[in-house]
Amino acid sequence: MKTRFYLFLAFWSLAFSAFAMELPREVMSEKYWAFWNDDVQKKIDADIEKNRKADAVLTLSNVRKNSKIDVQQISHDFQFGSNIFLFGQLGSEEKNKAYEAAFGELFNAATVAFYWKTLEPEPGKIRFAADSEYSYRRPPTDPVVAFCESRGLNIHGHAIIYGIRRWGHPEWMPNDRKAMEPLFEKHVQQLAERYGDRVHQWDVVNECIDQANRGIMPDDYTYKTFRWAEKYFPAKVLFSTNECDMAWGPTRRYVEIARDLKDRGAKVDLMGVQSHIFDPQGCQSIADGAKARTPEQNYAVLDCMSEAELPIHISEVTISAPSDDEKGRLIQAIVARNLYRLWFSYPRVVRITWWNAVDGGAAPGEPSISGLFTKDLEKKPVYHALYELIQEEWKTHLTLDAESSEVAIPFRGFRGKYRVTWTDTDGQTQTKEIHVR
Repeated sequence: MKTRFYLFLAFWSLAFSAFAMELPREVMSEKYWAFWNDDVQKKIDADIEKNRKADAVLTLSNVRKNSKIDVQQISHDFQFGSNIFLFGQLGSEEKNKAYEAAFGELFNAATVAFYWKTLEPEPGKIRFAADSEYSYRRPPTDPVVAFCESRGLNIHGHAIIYGIRRWGHPEWMPNDRKAMEPLFEKHVQQLAERYGDRVHQWDVVNECIDQANRGIMPDDYTYKTFRWAEKYFPAKVLFSTNECDMAWGPTRRYVEIARDLKDRGAKVDLMGVQSHIFDPQGCQSIADGAKARTPEQNYAVLDCMSEAELPIHISEVTISAPSDDEKGRLIQAIVARNLYRLWFSYPRVVRITWWNAVDGGAAPGEPSISGLFTKDLEKKPVYHALYELIQEEWKTHLTLDAESSEVAIPFRGFRGKYRVTWTDTDGQTQTKEIHVR
């Protein structure tokens, strides 16, 4: 059957000219563009085509001849998210609603704060329920999980155990590693009993490499916590490590820890690696052409992480604008766009999480202009740049001409769910969903 395809796909060579109208190339130095040159961009495009799309065959019957068949992608398999630490805390219903809208409009995933220190400030008094007192960036977990479920988001819990006392442990935690161990196991069990498989994946242990300098912990606590998680959570829940920063370069010690956990029988499903550009001047240096966060360095880190043979989650992304003006915001957007494109193109990466979506919403001491939104919840250029990638360029939409009542049409599209709409021989509109994997 002869079929005409009208593809609404934004290939880079076509998209860049439109993109450049809003994000002008000249705000970055030529040294920056020497790193992110045409050859690099072509490699990224080729890898996206290879690694993020799949072949499918659309099969329909009882189709009206010469009618149009619309094939619209409605969701991604790849997970794009943000932490949702400011849920309900932005000062007005209008701002809270604008924040919530991003979860579904831009993101299909969210990272929920489960820091034990603020989740259970007193022994046995756990801040699960909606009527619990709010703590900055640590809302009660039940309403956040329920909201995420209402939006159909993939939910990532951060974190079961965090071995830095000032952030991770409740103040009442004893300074005795033997006394701590049963408390750790009980904590894992309580989370599992409360949430089961409603939280789809967890950072089981956060930042465990430099344990010698981080205070008293139970012996071999990383391994033990993974085994407790496997004991108490449903089998379908995924377990992740989360460690290091891509700025450190290839971190073989982290790979060794992940492989050791696997070799000893721990269920490790995912490997989180962070990418924080906290310093506004650091982002300006990148724009000026400093050899930092270059494609070469990103590939080196991802290649090293891949030696653990696990899917990779770019788990905490901070890109501080150099300044809170138009130029600074444009630089932030260009840096983010190029990094997201490279990460999305890499075969083992399965999820990318922006860390703080609103300016001023970071932890104390972290940058105040690293959000996708201003403090007034206005969308910054970086928001629009990511939206164009995630919801436009990286979604497939095509229209086909049906030249007979039986249709079997091969096509290639981004992995995810699609809604197919057509007219049957009786003139009635029909729809169905398919999944391109």
